[in-house]
Amino acid sequence: MQTITSTDGLAAFCEKASNHPYVTVDTEFLRERTYYSQLCLIQLAVPGDAEDDAVLVDPLVEGLSLEPLYALFRNPDVVKVFHAARQDLEIFFVDAGVIPQPLFDTQIAAMVCGFGEQVGYETLVRKIAKQALDKSSRFTDWSRRPLTDAQKQYALADVTHLRQIYEYLAAQLKKQGREKWVTEELGILLNPETYVVRPEDAWRRVRTRTNSGRFLAVLRELARFRENYAQTRNVPRNRVYKDDALVELASTKPKSHQDLSRSRLLLREARKGDIADGILAAVQAGIDCPDADLPRPDKEAEKLQVNPALADLLRVLLKAKSDTAGVAAKLIAATSELDALAAGQRDVPSLHGWRHDVFGGDALRLCDGEIGLATKGQKVITVEL
Repeated sequence: MQTITSTDGLAAFCEKASNHPYVTVDTEFLRERTYYSQLCLIQLAVPGDAEDDAVLVDPLVEGLSLEPLYALFRNPDVVKVFHAARQDLEIFFVDAGVIPQPLFDTQIAAMVCGFGEQVGYETLVRKIAKQALDKSSRFTDWSRRPLTDAQKQYALADVTHLRQIYEYLAAQLKKQGREKWVTEELGILLNPETYVVRPEDAWRRVRTRTNSGRFLAVLRELARFRENYAQTRNVPRNRVYKDDALVELASTKPKSHQDLSRSRLLLREARKGDIADGILAAVQAGIDCPDADLPRPDKEAEKLQVNPALADLLRVLLKAKSDTAGVAAKLIAATSELDALAAGQRDVPSLHGWRHDVFGGDALRLCDGEIGLATKGQKVITVEL
């Protein structure tokens, strides 16, 4: 097992990879104690069976630059293959502003090819490569050195089997004429906005049942402060205060350190010092927010008049179309989209691109009363009305 510990060694492997049609990539990282992921190991493999066709890269070695790898990521002639790439890509984007292209995500491709929703790597290894994975090192501390042979074997398996999985799925997509489907799905992963977290928008991720503009203004300022604090100090946002404490603070609107001491959910460390001062300032900023700048709840969603019978029919249609196409239903349309369609909305993802061809077109016809549903043996079919 080769472990690259120098920039020259990485450059040599990346030069070799540039002569191949694809390279498989995976990472090991830690994020339990930090806001941003701490990259601990990179695994790379190119087609072939030689021992040096799959390598480990140790980014924790002092003086090692990842620029040769980023140059390979920018090479348009080499496909970069990941499985469930979202977190890996975030690491590289935050570190260097680079997103590997062209990109292939085997989890997305597997969903398109009928392997189910959010299919795991271990499942694909078992079903496609006909191998079993040793997952005993799954929860290891990848920042500790030296790595054991078991850790290295585990890490390499994440890119060696990935070669066979990629080749199989790529062939299936070509055979089924679904390559463009995957290309559409990769749009989110290739969009830099996917990896940008703006503190002013952090409040939108917090679940709350209250739609008062003033409450939401305080919630927004508290979430903004928490995100800024977590980013600048590189600590998990939940180490500052958790969502339930944030909602409690937005409700109680504390004005003093004594008020903070009465909180049921606030961490002890957050009741003093910079965090406590930040909370009080955020609460006051929310209280002082001009009416014109108050957050506006999504009134349109509240006003949706969902036809429950039609929504149920759309669910049946989705299941039938999913089974026929061999594509995970969740990938075609979310449950919320079906409710939106049943309420008359038409600006939903399932009415565009390949989803329209598979499901959206008939979904619209069902809503308009042009087709109905019937059973034929064990299948649900559409019938003209």
